[in-house]
Amino acid sequence: MNTLEAHTRHVRDAGRKLLVPYVTGGVTSNWTDYPRAAADAGADVIEIGLPFSDPMLDGPAIQRASDAALAGGASVDGILDDIARLDLRLPLVAMTYANLVFRRGAAWFCEALRAAGVSGLIVPDVPVDEVDELSTAATGLDVVLLVSPATTPGRLREIARRSSGFVYAVSLMGTTGARDALPATAGDLAQQVKAATDLPVLLGFGVSTPASARAAAARADGVIVGSALMQQVLDGASPGAVGVGLARMRAALDGPDD
Repeated sequence: MNTLEAHTRHVRDAGRKLLVPYVTGGVTSNWTDYPRAAADAGADVIEIGLPFSDPMLDGPAIQRASDAALAGGASVDGILDDIARLDLRLPLVAMTYANLVFRRGAAWFCEALRAAGVSGLIVPDVPVDEVDELSTAATGLDVVLLVSPATTPGRLREIARRSSGFVYAVSLMGTTGARDALPATAGDLAQQVKAATDLPVLLGFGVSTPASARAAAARADGVIVGSALMQQVLDGASPGAVGVGLARMRAALDGPDD
């Protein structure tokens, strides 16, 4: 079992809800201070975005973060060099798009991730029907697949079977972005996925406050938090301030059941 999946299963089986913050690599000159602050705040896994010029799944905040990173000269090689020096002792998951993965070949890309100490990979524009080449190249990495409210039952079962590390349940049809509350159907989707797999199931897209994190985790095994954090960074929040917000989210996830 790869490092990411072993860790996510261990955390879930210990009765702790998983907190997975997202940070766009290269978004600021001191960008690696944000994953460090997230780790100190109680994150269980950290997702790091490798910026791409046409991030079709991402909403305004992460698009702007990607634009800022690219304008500042961020590259896959440079970000992976930064990641290799992080030494957080938490699993790291890279998130990016197929163009970056296949430009120099999936085998090269996955080897570069492994060399940097990355444990998992999310490529949302590679559907389950086309994941074979990526999965073959990703030996030693967990390839996390996504399900959405529009995923048919049969396809959901196939995604659950082919995913590793965890299954990423998208709370709604749309792009990433902070929202006041998650749709009621998000919990239903998490339950459907949990019925199809023993993998941890994490909810993302729209988790932005301690209350929404707690509500999402009531039926999922944890949450992924991205746009709300990146908006704070774009607004000039320090790593320490972002860490304070994540610590509040951690406390909400760890609070006693109602």
